Amino acid sequence: MIEEPHVAKEIQEVCLRLLARREHSQQELLAKLALRGFGRDDAQPVIDGLAEQGWQDDLRYAESYARFRIQKGYGPIRVRHELKQNGIAAFDLESIVQEEAGSWMALLEQVYSKKYTDDTALDRNEWAKRSRFLLHRGFSGAMISALFDELNIRFL
Repeated sequence: MIEEPHVAKEIQEVCLRLLARREHSQQELLAKLALRGFGRDDAQPVIDGLAEQGWQDDLRYAESYARFRIQKGYGPIRVRHELKQNGIAAFDLESIVQEEAGSWMALLEQVYSKKYTDDTALDRNEWAKRSRFLLHRGFSGAMISALFDELNIRFL
């Protein structure tokens, strides 16, 4: 019992150091604390207290993370998946993409034009390579097909 306040204080110090660098989700904090040897039962009440005080906020984390990934050119599938992995299940990405790029299709076009030239006739291998790149970035096949149709990209 005497060690519990000491452990809680240590957990809080670690959390505050992490949160001072960047936003973290509760799940991320729990995982990082587990790596340092703290149990979930000890860490969760401290993290809940930090959330009540406004030091940690999953919504703020999700907005910050989504904004960062969209600026890096990642699509909706990938950003949602990464947020889900970090403990954020439900989040409105549409408002963030509106602010950052206008729409997912506008972002897709930016990502594509930054990487590739204006070739309109591609061989099958190059077309597949470009499609895989965009799929890996988190854009759906339907979005990629719509982009290729819009840019009149065909294969030879």
